[in-house]
Amino acid sequence: MITEKEKKGRIYIAAFAILFAAVFILSFAVGRYPVAPAELARVLFGKLTRAPQSWASEIELVIFKIRMPRVLAGAMIGAGLSVAGAAYQGLFRNPLVSPDVLGASAGAGFGAALSIYLGLSYAMVSANAFIFGIAAVGAAYVISTRARRSQTLGMVLAGIMISSLFSSATSFIKLVADPQNVLPSITFWLMGSISSVREDRLVWAAVPILGGMLVLFFLRWKLNLLTTGEDEARSMGVNTKVMRILIVASATLITSACVAISGQIGWVGLVIPHFARMLVGYDYRVMMPVSMLMGASFMMLVDNLARSVVTAEIPLGILTAFVGAPFFLYLILDRGRHL
Repeated sequence: MITEKEKKGRIYIAAFAILFAAVFILSFAVGRYPVAPAELARVLFGKLTRAPQSWASEIELVIFKIRMPRVLAGAMIGAGLSVAGAAYQGLFRNPLVSPDVLGASAGAGFGAALSIYLGLSYAMVSANAFIFGIAAVGAAYVISTRARRSQTLGMVLAGIMISSLFSSATSFIKLVADPQNVLPSITFWLMGSISSVREDRLVWAAVPILGGMLVLFFLRWKLNLLTTGEDEARSMGVNTKVMRILIVASATLITSACVAISGQIGWVGLVIPHFARMLVGYDYRVMMPVSMLMGASFMMLVDNLARSVVTAEIPLGILTAFVGAPFFLYLILDRGRHL
């Protein structure tokens, strides 16, 4: 029998699924080459049914080559960072934890900055960002194994140290980079954007992002047990060591892949899980899918603003900070009631 709480959770999931669909359709109608919802439906239906082409070739080009990769990237990045942030907050039992707590974003940023400094191709920039993001978290995990008392606390401290090292290395690269050509490219990349995402880059990034999200989605009920403490979770049959490895590995793959194709986009993985928790409570069986849908919708909306507010595109990291920082400040000033 379905309880009232479960029924309420399903209603929230359905509501945010509808919101996601609405924002997804709206995103095609925003930008320099708007595509009306009716036109979008006609083209998509025609492609699915293989009907004779009755629309302009330019419309098809805008939908599938320009707008679709960007919208899908925004949805995937928003959902991925939100799920990774929610999982980390449950694992570390700390509401101030975000997906970059173990150094994935700082490592990926260094890999990208180094690649741009060396004049490598965009594909190599993304690949090196992904590799260095994983390497940073791997280094933090290895260091944490030396912690005698709490490996969880050791991971956080090691992540802070690794992040500081990679951030300093990135700052050094910016210091010695050519201020006319290379430095602006590094700076813009670090501020975050999905304007350069195309089909091939989206496909390879989708594998680690969707794979990591799938693992965390199926582990969401065990996260409920981890939030009670490792001793309690072990007493209920949860292998906390294996769980920690799976969560960290999945969140690292998600974060590194997101940063590799979009640059550093902050606040999403920190604020969205909080907002979801305020609405549906602490049950990860509901909070995880709500965070996923909410993060995807939020990221698409932010990207819509980025390409429509002013003539020059605004970096996503700036907009997410404008939204995320005041909201988080509200949570703190509200007597810490939601933290």
